[in-house]
Amino acid sequence: MEYRMEHDTMGQVAVPADKLWGAQTQRSFENFPIGEEKMPADLITAFGVLKEACAAANHKLGKLDDTRYALIQSACQAIRAGELADHFPLAVWQTGSGTQTNMNCNEVIARYGNGKAGENLLHPNDHVNMSQSSNDTFPTALHIAAVTALYERLFPAIEAMLVCLERLEQENAGIVKTGRTHLQDAVPITFGQEISGWRSMIEHGRDMIRASLDGLYELALGGTAVGTGLNAPAGFGEAAAAAAAELTGLPFRTAPNKFHALTAKDALTFSHGALKALAANLMKIANDVRWLASGPRCGLGEIFIPENEPGSSIMPGKVNPTQCEALTMVAVQVMGNDTVMGIAASQGNFELNVYMPVMAYNYLQSVRLLADGITSFTQRCLKGLTANREKMADNLHRSLMTVTALTPIVGYENGAKIAKKAHKENISLKEAAVALGLFTPEDFDAAFHPEEMA
Repeated sequence: MEYRMEHDTMGQVAVPADKLWGAQTQRSFENFPIGEEKMPADLITAFGVLKEACAAANHKLGKLDDTRYALIQSACQAIRAGELADHFPLAVWQTGSGTQTNMNCNEVIARYGNGKAGENLLHPNDHVNMSQSSNDTFPTALHIAAVTALYERLFPAIEAMLVCLERLEQENAGIVKTGRTHLQDAVPITFGQEISGWRSMIEHGRDMIRASLDGLYELALGGTAVGTGLNAPAGFGEAAAAAAAELTGLPFRTAPNKFHALTAKDALTFSHGALKALAANLMKIANDVRWLASGPRCGLGEIFIPENEPGSSIMPGKVNPTQCEALTMVAVQVMGNDTVMGIAASQGNFELNVYMPVMAYNYLQSVRLLADGITSFTQRCLKGLTANREKMADNLHRSLMTVTALTPIVGYENGAKIAKKAHKENISLKEAAVALGLFTPEDFDAAFHPEEMA
C-alpha cells in the first residue's frame, strides 16, 4: 500500500494514499482498534447535511466566500449520495464527544474540495469546521440522523404493517374463537377483535414515537465548545438550523438553550423509550402469532402462517415460526439498547456528554432493526396469515369458559359446578348442566350460544 504524509498539530502521520482522510482520522483509526462496530452510515450522511448547512450559514453571514462554499457544498452532496463511504473508517469506540468523526468529515470534505479546485483552498478546521465544535456538531448530526431514520425507514415500515393488519382485521371480523387470559381459556372473542388489538398496539407505538420528535428537532449548532457560542457569529445557530431544515425537508430548529443541548441527551432517551415501547408491542404480537400457529397437530393450531423454510436438520417436515423468532430477537436487542441509552444519557458531566458515539450506534441500530424486522414479519408472515376456522370452532365449543353465558341464569356458583363437572368427567357443558338438574336439554340449547358471546 502506498502512503502520503499528512500533518496535524502533533506532527506528521502516514495516511493511505488512496484515502481522503487526514492525520487526525488516521490517528483515531490506529488508536482505537476496538470491536467491529463502525460509525453508522446514517450518521455520516447526517454530517453531510450539517456541514453543508454550516457552510450555508457561514456564507450567508459573510464568513465564507463563494468559492469555498461551493467546494464544501459539492463534497457534502457527495457524502450524502454515499459516494465517499469508503473514507469514513472510524470505530464507535473512540472519544465520547465524537471529535474524531467530526474531524474525519472535515478532512474528507477539505481534501475532496481541494482536489476539485486543483489547489489547497479548504482547511479542515479553519473553513469546513468554521463556527463549529465537535461538541455541537456531533449531537446535531445525531438528531438529524435519528429523525431522518425514523421518517425514511421506520414510519413507512409501520404503515405497511398497519395496512396488512387492517385487512386481516376485516377479513376475520366474523370468526368467533376462544379468548385466553393467563394462558388459560377465557370467554369468546372474534379473531378480528384480537387482530384489532394488535393494530392498535402498533398505532400507539407509532404515535408515541411521533410524540418524541419535537425534542429531536432541536439542534445544538451554535453552542460550539461549551454552549456559549464562542467563535460563532451572531445568528449562526438559527441560520444553520434553517439550512438543515431546507436540505432535509424536516422542521429542525436551533436549540433555545445550548448548554442543555450539549450536555443532556434526554430527547434521545425519551425517543428511544418510545422505540422500546414499540418493541414490547411487537414482542407480544409475534408471540401471539407463534402460540396461535403452534402445532400443527399438538398445539393450538388456530392459524396458519407461511411455511418459508425447513425447520429442522433432523426432523423431516418440521416447519418453524421463524419470522416470529427473528422479530422477538429484534425486540430483545432494542430493549437492551434502551438500557445503554439510559445509562449513557446519565453521563453528562459539566458542559458535555461524552457517551454520544455509543448512543448514536444504539439508537440508529434500533431504528434499522425495527424497520427491517417489521418489514420482514409483514411480508413473510402476516400477509400470508389465515384462520383455521375448523380448529377455532372446535376449541370454542370445547371451552369450559363459555359457561359464563349461563351465570345470569343459574348464578356464579352453579356455573362453576357445571364447568368443574364437565372438566372432571370429560363431558360437555350441556351434559354437565343437565346431569346437575340445572337445565333441561331444550332450555340449555335456548340459552347457550357461544358464537353470540363475542
